[in-house]
Amino acid sequence: MTSHALPLGTDARERALVQPAIDGLFLATILFVTFAKVHWQLAADLSLADVLTALFLVVFLWDRLERADARLTRTSVVALGFFAAFLLVYLVGFFNLDTEQALTQWTKGMIKFVLHFGFLVAGVTLLARRAERFYWYALAAFCGGIALNAVYGIVQLLIAELGGGNLDAILIEPITGRDTAINIFGAVDGRSVFRPNGLTGDPNHLGIELVIPLLVLTPLYLRLEPGHRMRTPLAVFLGFCLLVELATLSRSGLLGLALGALVLALPYRSYLRTRAFLVPLAAVAALIAVVVVARWDFFERVIHARTQTSRAAASPHFLVYEFIPDVLATNPLLGLGLNNFAVYYEFVTGREDFGPHSFYVATIVETGILGTALFAVFVLWIFRRLAVARSLGRVLQAAHDPLAARVRPLAWGFTAALVATLAANAFYLTMTFYYFYVFAVLAVAVPVVFGRPPPRPG
Repeated sequence: MTSHALPLGTDARERALVQPAIDGLFLATILFVTFAKVHWQLAADLSLADVLTALFLVVFLWDRLERADARLTRTSVVALGFFAAFLLVYLVGFFNLDTEQALTQWTKGMIKFVLHFGFLVAGVTLLARRAERFYWYALAAFCGGIALNAVYGIVQLLIAELGGGNLDAILIEPITGRDTAINIFGAVDGRSVFRPNGLTGDPNHLGIELVIPLLVLTPLYLRLEPGHRMRTPLAVFLGFCLLVELATLSRSGLLGLALGALVLALPYRSYLRTRAFLVPLAAVAALIAVVVVARWDFFERVIHARTQTSRAAASPHFLVYEFIPDVLATNPLLGLGLNNFAVYYEFVTGREDFGPHSFYVATIVETGILGTALFAVFVLWIFRRLAVARSLGRVLQAAHDPLAARVRPLAWGFTAALVATLAANAFYLTMTFYYFYVFAVLAVAVPVVFGRPPPRPG
């Protein structure tokens, strides 16, 4: 039996949904993790993903306590160690807070941190106890949730372009009570330039998040056997995601995608001349060409606006870096406190609700040298786990195990997606979002899930 036709077994580890409540909440959290618009302003900013995560963690911990089961994999223990280290940095950083507003922001950041890292530890632990099929379900839920965002974004764009309507007013506002809409970049000859943001709230967020399914699934798609039932659906899926990526006009997303593609070009350069790669790419290029040529004057001005590098156009993304020396001069080790960049920015400029436009600026300003160094070690750990996964793929290939055709592409895809996300966050901010920790769970769990010995028969 081939690796892509996973057997149905009676062993608990071979059943896809061993505990429906826990497993269902885990998959639901992953599916909806990028639906940022679905949130409510109660005592705090509460998203659908936050609610599902809290429920998952409560049920997961209750089950472990009921079973008196404290066993953790080595990867889970390391993740728990990072949780403790970050917690220590953030708690010590608490003493740098000097206003009620700063304390409020710090408290919000701590709640998010506990949920994110709690999910990281629990998610890896859960995946280690589930069948390989369950891992594929989790990956499908993650990529599928981002794809649903892309579908919503295209429908959103069509409604705005054809009739000037607001899809959010129909589907989102009745649920959340919040006023949201598609992003308007500007206008050309009196006609609005729309950028789809899907359910993420920002076209750049959508563009950066779409990089993950594009880079993770492309090597898996290229390594599928001829005639595999998923070959055509994946080709269509990837082509559609690329189309929406371009529609977001996200420079950060495209920067990340380009660097991630360079990473994949090293091991998969022989596939760049195959029909499997060229046909979907040509289809997307042809569709884009038809749309652009039909409205060339309009798109020429839009493209020029998105590619200009004047100081006025790029200033928000570069000027925030100028805050780093000032903050490090006063709070070098621990920064201003978790989630407090906006407080400092408002104090300096008078502008409210302004983000740092860079994950690295946020990390350095808010957590100082110690917090930044710790996060760098955390990222290096993820890279290390992916290196172990790639090594596992080579071992499987040497043993002529067909699973190698899944593990090696998966490990390379996650490596490329991590490089892309790191690059995109130089001028934008998504690595503080929940989806990055779901990404981390799936990345570090690859060698855990696929490196296990098969269950003994009987």
